[in-house]
Formats: sequence, C-alpha cells, structure tokens
Amino acid sequence: MTDSSTPVWLVVGLGNPGPTYAGHRHNIGYLVADELASRMRSSFRAHKTGRADVVEGRLGAPGDPGPRVVLARPRSYMNDVGGPVKALATFYKVPAERIVAIHDELDLPFDTMRVKLGGGDNGHNGLKSMRSSLGTGDFHRVRVGIGRPPGRQDVADFVLSNYSTAERKVVPFVVDTAADAVECLVTEGLERTQQKFNS
Repeated sequence: MTDSSTPVWLVVGLGNPGPTYAGHRHNIGYLVADELASRMRSSFRAHKTGRADVVEGRLGAPGDPGPRVVLARPRSYMNDVGGPVKALATFYKVPAERIVAIHDELDLPFDTMRVKLGGGDNGHNGLKSMRSSLGTGDFHRVRVGIGRPPGRQDVADFVLSNYSTAERKVVPFVVDTAADAVECLVTEGLERTQQKFNS
C-alpha cells in the first residue's frame, strides 16, 4: 500500500487461532474475515509485527477500487487480541474510529446482526482486550448474533462449542451478510449500514 492519501480502515476478525477452535461460535469473526479476504482476491500473510495475519487491499464493488483496507486475524487468543490490534493500528496509523471489530454477540439471536460505533464490552473478552490496549472503546463493531446458551449450559462452554447441525446450514449466509455489512460500513458509512443491516 503506497498510496498514503486515502484513509486506511483496519478490519479485525476476532477468534481463537488454530484448528481446534475453527468451527466454534466464538470464531465467527475469523470466518467473516476469510470471506472478505476472498472478496479482496487475496490470502492472509504474516505481518511484520509478528502478531497477526493480514491482507492489504481495497474493498468495494467491481470497477470501484473502494477504500484501503487492512484485514487482520490476530494470532493471539481472544483475551489478548488488543496487543496485536494496537500494534497494527500504530503501524498503519489507523485511528480508533476507522477500526472495525467483527465478533460474536450473545445478546443477539442467531442469524441476526447489528452494526454500531462504541459501546460496552458486554463481557466479551476480545472487545475488553481491544478497549484496554487502544485506550478507547470508540471503534466500530459488527456484532454477529449467536444467541444465549440453552438451559443451564455455561456461557464459556457455549461460545467455545461448534454450531448445531441446523445452524451450520445457515452460517454461510450469516457470514456473507456480515461481510456485506463490513463492505457497506467502509464504503458508505455507519448510518447507511445501520439502515440496511440492523433489521
């Protein structure tokens, strides 16, 4: 990325690294990041900070180059993602208001989504770590609903478990919609994105 005249967005898919966690509800951010990388016709590579894999490029409609985007998947576990995100934000000179965190959200039903700027962490360790490292919670969030655990299942066990068989059939559509929301956010802004996706 040599064109420094256009602002850069840092889009972070939150999850836990490694095959053990790949299908977990907590890893929906990784899945959306993979979809966005595919749309950018690129694949993740280790960043020189050593703490994340990134894709650099542009995100937008065909024929429209769109804004400059650094798409990241931190290599650390969820409760430590803040360090890698801060390192990338510093490296690319990205302010908090142009950072997007894609994450699972317990308080939204499965197959729903909300996009917002700022707000609380709602017990989400990834958001908590980002807020701590960045010194602010004023970054964008694409909140992908996973619902609450059934019965008395522990929340930690629930988020670190695989989607149900029925849910797995829907997950690709959820991922696609969340990726659409990220594209809309960086190209058309928050208000337009909320109108379209905060159904």
